Amino acid sequence: MVNSPFGADSEVGRLRSVLLHRPGPELQRLTPRNNDRLLFDGIPWVARAQEEHDAFAAALRERDVEVLYLTELLTETLALPAARAAVTDTTLTGTSGRDLGDPVRAYLRSMFEAASPEELTYLLTAGVRNDEARAGLASGTLVTSLLADETFLVAPLPNLLFTRDSSVWLRDRVAITSLAMPARRRETQLTELIYHFHPRFAGTGRIHGHHLEHVEGGDVLLLAPGVIAVGVGERTTPAGAERLARQVFAAGLATTVLAVPIAQERATMHLDTICTMVDVDKVVMYPNIADSLTAYAVTAREPGSTVIDVAAPEPFLVAAAKAMQIDTLHRIDTGLDPVTAEREQWDDGNNTLALAPRLAVAYERNEGTNARLEEEGIEVVRIAGSELGSGRGGPRCMSCPISRDDPA
Repeated sequence: MVNSPFGADSEVGRLRSVLLHRPGPELQRLTPRNNDRLLFDGIPWVARAQEEHDAFAAALRERDVEVLYLTELLTETLALPAARAAVTDTTLTGTSGRDLGDPVRAYLRSMFEAASPEELTYLLTAGVRNDEARAGLASGTLVTSLLADETFLVAPLPNLLFTRDSSVWLRDRVAITSLAMPARRRETQLTELIYHFHPRFAGTGRIHGHHLEHVEGGDVLLLAPGVIAVGVGERTTPAGAERLARQVFAAGLATTVLAVPIAQERATMHLDTICTMVDVDKVVMYPNIADSLTAYAVTAREPGSTVIDVAAPEPFLVAAAKAMQIDTLHRIDTGLDPVTAEREQWDDGNNTLALAPRLAVAYERNEGTNARLEEEGIEVVRIAGSELGSGRGGPRCMSCPISRDDPA
């Protein structure tokens, strides 16, 4: 499948290596005043979230999956002077630093430059509050005087927990995504920094980028080798899906991209909130919209071309089976009645992480969905997620597969 130690060409090949982010001090920055803006539905109990995440990582290791942690990779990356300079510039200039003013920007730059790699990782992920900066300034500024103490000059990144969104591996290339919500845009800058500078990823090919049209990893499903489904809704735009399609065709990474329109709602923010794969020919799917879900098959006019053809829409399961060259893509419903299905879809019942064909991680609380999966021959690894789920994400959202075996 691939000629490098990294790469993935499916959702269900045996998982070998995965990127996670253990909840940290960035979650302790959430308050009732800012949690909505930072995309959390509540204030998580951080210690319990860490316990739940540690159990998730342990379940992966027990099944011979290598677990890499984003902040550990980031800290190692920030030991390199070129990486430190790059992240300082991207954080304090442009849109991210637009409202700082020159004195505050200069102070934060000096703070970043003086910090150890571990300290800089903290500043970049947990953020810097106004009162924290003002205490270190030799003299006051209008910016620090007029802003409230709790205002963040560098915003925290609590959604780093969901490593799926900021990058996705397509065969032996990594796609750096472009996150749509302002609260999350700096995440991809940190991810791109790691893939660009960290020695472990030296020579890795990259496509897309945080500066391009919006595409999020939660909307990208690798249905089969060469077949990619891309949800188009609240987070991924039509232009983003089209850009990604042209790039994967030009690079020979796919033969078909299925553009799948989804409702622009919180409950269906990504395609993987309503559909994930649990076997080479099986998906767990939200039944309340399964019959109305459609797909536009996008193909290259000729191999390697960026000229595309867009087919008329078809039912998603029909279009997917055709592209995958199988008779049927079987559907396992979330729950057996509409109310149970809606409850468990909201609680990420569809957001499973396949560790291998017919082996998937799921939140334990979605009892109806898990029972349905087991009836269909899927082994379910149950994990707790009462606190982890407060940001609306399940096991798939919390994991970025870096290496998978060929699903065959």
